[in-house]
Amino acid sequence: MTPFTINTPQAVLDDLRVRLNNTRWPDELPGTNWRYGTDLAYLKDLCESWKTFDWRAVEARFNSWPNILTTIDGQQVHAIHAPSPEPDAFPLIMTHGWPGSVAEFLDVIEPLRDPRGHGGDPADAFHIVMPSIPGYGWSGPTTEPGWDVRRVAEAWKVLMARLGYSRYGAQGGDWGSMISSQLGVVDPEHMAGLHINMVLGIPGDAPLTEVEQADMAGTSAFVAEGSAYQQIQGKNPQTLGYGLSDSPAGLAGWIIEKFHHW
Repeated sequence: MTPFTINTPQAVLDDLRVRLNNTRWPDELPGTNWRYGTDLAYLKDLCESWKTFDWRAVEARFNSWPNILTTIDGQQVHAIHAPSPEPDAFPLIMTHGWPGSVAEFLDVIEPLRDPRGHGGDPADAFHIVMPSIPGYGWSGPTTEPGWDVRRVAEAWKVLMARLGYSRYGAQGGDWGSMISSQLGVVDPEHMAGLHINMVLGIPGDAPLTEVEQADMAGTSAFVAEGSAYQQIQGKNPQTLGYGLSDSPAGLAGWIIEKFHHW
């Protein structure tokens, strides 16, 4: 385990602003708004705000917690490790999803690790572990294919053992829900419980209720109209990567559409 301080080179931030200033914007059909993807006016406004965004303040917030790097299965893995001041706190590994990062959890670290300081019961305290999925943030870039849900879960098993936690819980949403669920499969001797924000299931033979039918209709609509990003990210990520790596506006447009719709 190596202590890690996030310190983005200033040249990277300067290059970001140059690229934002030099964005070549596409045309947009009148009146379509978000129908065919990210709204042009919205994205222009977002990128204008990005030019003056204070990344150093966010960086300082990340660095206010202990960050670590370790190598597992040949892959660099980053995690925030925030032990509780309560000696009997229970370890909890929290896994983010896409499009997201460990930044999703920054607002809940302190209440979870120190409920006493937030008007809660100290018996509810957790030792917090928040790893970045390989390929996200500082857990990367990945150096070989094959980092599927099970392999990430196996890495989390190793991570928790290296941190000295023999019994722990897991929490996750989106990809984090699948990774956390799989962690229970690969490490049942040590994982005590699971909380997930996304549950996927296959309907059985029993007739569906009206609520279930409506939910299934929504899922079918998502598969038909809202899942194209999954196909290209899953099958042709290299092709997509050229545009998203070179254009911050392109990257913002790709991601913000999901935050808008979801």
